[in-house]
Amino acid sequence: MRIPMRASDHLRWPLAWGLFGAQRLVRRARESVMQSLFGTRGRNLRFDPDGYYTFENIHLGNDVVLGRGAVLMAARSRIYLGNKVMLGPGVMIIAGNHNTSVVGEAMRDVNSKRAEDDQDVIIEHDVWLGARALILKGVIIRRGAIVAAGSVVTHDVPPYAIVAGNPAKLVRFRWGVEEILAHEKKLYPTDQRLERGYLEELSRESRQRTQRTPGEEESSYFICARRDTH
Repeated sequence: MRIPMRASDHLRWPLAWGLFGAQRLVRRARESVMQSLFGTRGRNLRFDPDGYYTFENIHLGNDVVLGRGAVLMAARSRIYLGNKVMLGPGVMIIAGNHNTSVVGEAMRDVNSKRAEDDQDVIIEHDVWLGARALILKGVIIRRGAIVAAGSVVTHDVPPYAIVAGNPAKLVRFRWGVEEILAHEKKLYPTDQRLERGYLEELSRESRQRTQRTPGEEESSYFICARRDTH
């Protein structure tokens, strides 16, 4: 059954759409002006101008998308995002921590910092961070990885891994070794591609996870994640 529109509705709809369009134009204008505040940035950056950013300590590659409500905080460290990184709504990257080691002083009143309190966060190329994911200090997320919505990432993530949970754990890899090698061949020059031996080692680690105790599993798994992958 069709509901008839009142005469006033014919006026409200164009007005509402006009206001919506004006808001979008204002957001795009603010976005354009604020881009220059980032430490460095590549081309085709899209971000929420109403998010929270420590601009000068954030370095962004090409084709980066920072979703609505993003929070990127690095007061005494840096955050690096590679090319084609996608952040869903509400993602938080926090590259620092309070110094909680001082006896006899409230944490709020401690101004000194230890070296381990503030550590860079590195997000490599082609990474997707799902809605409301939280990435903590010192983490490196290797290229091609996916972090599930709502995950809390406290350790490094290997390339092409899918991780989820609190703390985030490996769910699986996106593809097998052959598919990853084919993908790498299309996206990266020869001298920047991941080596077969490294990918096979990651694959072996994932197969062996179920045979380890939880402590052994995490330690060995993240040794592979921390290796240099260009």
